[in-house]
Amino acid sequence: MTVVNTLNTDQILRTLDRIFAAELHDVAAIADIGTRLPGADGQGHLNALHSLPPEKLAEALSDVVIPVSRETGELLYVLARNRGARRIVEYGTSHGASAIYLAAAVRDNGGGQVIGTELQPNKVRSARANLAAAGLADLVEVREGDARETLRSLPGPVDMVLIDGFASLYRDVLRVIEPQLAPGALVVADGMPPGPEAIAEYLDYVRDPANGYTSVALPLGDGGVELSLRCRVN
Repeated sequence: MTVVNTLNTDQILRTLDRIFAAELHDVAAIADIGTRLPGADGQGHLNALHSLPPEKLAEALSDVVIPVSRETGELLYVLARNRGARRIVEYGTSHGASAIYLAAAVRDNGGGQVIGTELQPNKVRSARANLAAAGLADLVEVREGDARETLRSLPGPVDMVLIDGFASLYRDVLRVIEPQLAPGALVVADGMPPGPEAIAEYLDYVRDPANGYTSVALPLGDGGVELSLRCRVN
C-alpha cells in the first residue's frame, strides 16, 4: 500500500524552505524589538513581547516572519493525519507555514478545509501567496481581522485547532471556537513561554478536567507546545 505524504513534494518543500530562511533573518530583529521594551532583560525579551496588548504586538511584529518550527510543523501534520482531520482552524496564520503543514494533511486525508485568521493585512497577502506557491490554496481560507470576530462563524464540526497568535488571547480564542469542536478534537497551542499571566490562564483552563480537556506539555519549538484533547462536548 502506498502512503501518501505531500509534504515531500518539491513544490511544498521549496515554499517551506523559503519561509524558514526568512525566519532566520528575522530572529535578531525579534530579539532587538523585545529587548527595547520596558521590563525586558537579557533573557526576557519574549516575555516582554507577550505582555504587550495584541494591537501593539501586531504592530511591533508586522514585518517579521514568525512561523512554527519545522518539528512543530511536522507534529501538526502527523496529528492531523492521525486524527483524519477534514476541518482545521488556526489562529495566527502569519506567512502561512503552519497552514501549509495543515493543508497538506487535509489533502492527504482525502480533502477538507483549513480556516486561518490573521490580523495583519500584509501577512494575509503573504500567506495566500505562499499557499498558492505550495499548491494548497484551494484547501485554505485565510480570514483577515481579529480572531475573536473572524472565527465566530465556523462550520462544524472542527477536528483540530492550532492556536499560535497573541498569548493574551489564547483562552478567549479557544472559547470562541469551542462550540464547534468535535468530540476527540485536538487543540495545539504553540509558543508557550513560562511567565506571562495569559499563558498561565490558558494552561489552567485546558488542564482543568472540568473544562472538558486532557492536556500535556511537549518540549517542542520556541517555548513548548501544549497538546489538548477535547474529551467532552457540553
